[in-house]
Amino acid sequence: LLSVSFLGDCQLHTSCGIQKCTTDFVSFTSHLNAALEDFDLEFCKALRAYSVCTYRNSKVCRGNLVYHSAVLGIGDLMTQRNCTKDGPTSSTNPEMTHDPCNYSGHTEAREHQAGEEAPPPTYLFCGLFGDPHLRTFKDHFQTCKVEGAWPLIDNDYLSVQVTNVPVVPGSSATATNKITIIFKSYQDCTDQKVYQAVTDDLPAAFVDGTSGGDGNTRSLHIVEKVSGKYIEMHARYIGTTVYIRQLGHYLTLAIRMPQELVMAYKESQDLQLCVNGCPSSERIDRSSRLPLPVVGKLLPHPHSGYTLETATTKCHEKMLVKDIYFYSCIFDLLTTGDANFTAAAHSALQDVEALHPSKEHWHIFPRSGGGGVGRDSKSFFHLRLLCLIFVAYL
Repeated sequence: LLSVSFLGDCQLHTSCGIQKCTTDFVSFTSHLNAALEDFDLEFCKALRAYSVCTYRNSKVCRGNLVYHSAVLGIGDLMTQRNCTKDGPTSSTNPEMTHDPCNYSGHTEAREHQAGEEAPPPTYLFCGLFGDPHLRTFKDHFQTCKVEGAWPLIDNDYLSVQVTNVPVVPGSSATATNKITIIFKSYQDCTDQKVYQAVTDDLPAAFVDGTSGGDGNTRSLHIVEKVSGKYIEMHARYIGTTVYIRQLGHYLTLAIRMPQELVMAYKESQDLQLCVNGCPSSERIDRSSRLPLPVVGKLLPHPHSGYTLETATTKCHEKMLVKDIYFYSCIFDLLTTGDANFTAAAHSALQDVEALHPSKEHWHIFPRSGGGGVGRDSKSFFHLRLLCLIFVAYL
């Protein structure tokens, strides 16, 4: 197949249409998977269409070496696959074919149906890490309590639930020790798959023991990056990628998903932290998006072993940009004294850089006064941290 494709690209005479024949054949077969039952049937249909195309060009390509090589290659392939010369052929419009289990092909199919170019799909990002800190699909940054089981995502295609437990006795700060993900069945691309990770058990397989990719063109599969510490989940059929890590005793999660699928949920499914953020009663920070508590409501751990200066130095070793992730790192060190939260904040930012679609929105900076996020006035952040430490050591 590769030889035939290569020969087709080496066209010697512009009047000969062998290159178009070869291009069409590649389009017919590029989405096929040899592991599927109908592979031989579809491949033979494509070969017959290729053969018909070469026959139509036999006169103008008579002196073309590439043409004759392609004809011989077609004959060899038909023999190898036991294809009959007579039978159905692939559509004469190969550009209309698409992989139904590849989300990126859905837009192309809609373009052909509508007859006009459609805008590329919009992707959204959500992340959860640390004490925990939540970055929603709207790029709002919050620090929450949310102890127990809470839904991050719950739509027609995917459900993600996290369980958070207290980190420090006597504190409302929590961190994630369990993640459950349900990929809902979708056409012929995948059956329902359930994944579950808990502290010290980050498997590279679904609960049924499979890692995906068997019999469904790898439309859903798990990749183990670091054994027991870092896995990636790729759901091609819904254009979704999930990263899960274990750092210290707790888990982090990052996800990218198409906006149209994120918003495909019923009114009864509106409690989704990634979509609407944490309920106000569960927020540790004041109504702002800063990962800082109300003074006196959540205090730095008295035995954390960190001061503002030493926590700042520790976090600066991993993160040079003083954005919200940097300050979240400081916050977590002062709250827990656990240096693993430094790695969690750093990894969370790396996941943003890998999955967030807009580079200009990777970094979120604290803003004073209005409670939003921006790129000014970091001193306000330091002032509140100093207040926390002062109150803690009274």
